[in-house]
Amino acid sequence: MEYGKFPQYRPRRMRNGELARNMIRETEVSANDFIYPLFVKAGEGKRDEVPSMPGVFQVTLDMLMPEIRELLDLGIHYVLLFGLPAERDEVGSSAWHDHGVVQEACRIIRAEAPEMFVITDVCMCEYTSHGHCGKLDDEGYVMNDATLDLLAAEAVSHAKAGAQMVAPSDMMDGRVGYIRKALDDAGFENVPIMSYSTKYASGFYGPFRDAADSAPAFGDRRAYQMDPANADEGVREAMYDIAEGADMVMVKPALPYLDVLSRVKRETGFPTVAYNVSGEYSMVKAAAQNGWIDEKRVVLELLTSIKRAGADMIITYHAKDAAKWLAGE
Repeated sequence: MEYGKFPQYRPRRMRNGELARNMIRETEVSANDFIYPLFVKAGEGKRDEVPSMPGVFQVTLDMLMPEIRELLDLGIHYVLLFGLPAERDEVGSSAWHDHGVVQEACRIIRAEAPEMFVITDVCMCEYTSHGHCGKLDDEGYVMNDATLDLLAAEAVSHAKAGAQMVAPSDMMDGRVGYIRKALDDAGFENVPIMSYSTKYASGFYGPFRDAADSAPAFGDRRAYQMDPANADEGVREAMYDIAEGADMVMVKPALPYLDVLSRVKRETGFPTVAYNVSGEYSMVKAAAQNGWIDEKRVVLELLTSIKRAGADMIITYHAKDAAKWLAGE
């Protein structure tokens, strides 16, 4: 063999044992990569498991801090808050109420666990009586421009309550720029935006709609979420949001769109998040409960695949279990 050429190079000798493999491992996953979604609801004394998502709970404010402390003990320092309000109306007015459930959750976490980084989901679907992500016209279609004011009010209210990052998930055109201006005008120039920039109209969201009680009362969200067939559009959407002032962009779901995730990261060079969504989680849980797969091995493999494809951070319901397994528990 000529020096400087490696036509028969085979790394198999480095696969002989865990320590040898670690020497050439290209992708590392850690608890610091995880953002854990938390569902906070009105009421008292409740920690209700989501039937379609074993191990995931809706918690009332008085039950919130045990969840936060558990996450911190596992080395998870990022949460994404979703709110389940006591009341809903046509325009989702509880979304921007000073004492809304997410706003109160922000205050509690910031006061009692300042080491936890609080991100809030900004959307209307959990707060509207019809379950759509914005204000509707007389024919039942979401009005893009009329919804922007509502999203901006929600984002500012979260920032006032202590949110350290806001994450608009509605997919209205122009909302990142609108929210950025609203935050800046309110004195929150340093609150970043993690945009759900590349969010597909997916069949993998079903269990989430149980968790957030946010299923549309009629129709679907394909009019404002992306066509699963479109990859180029997914990259363009991320670029649009970056131009409007997003600080991080996202691909959602993760596993069916690893190609898009890879392209978004490579072509934008921007901090990129992947959302390992509820349907992906529930399928793994169901298969594991039936003894069809090795849950630990599969979860760590799929999280590694998401990180390898380009994700800087992963929003995942597997975060607690994965953190324990990565720590050797």
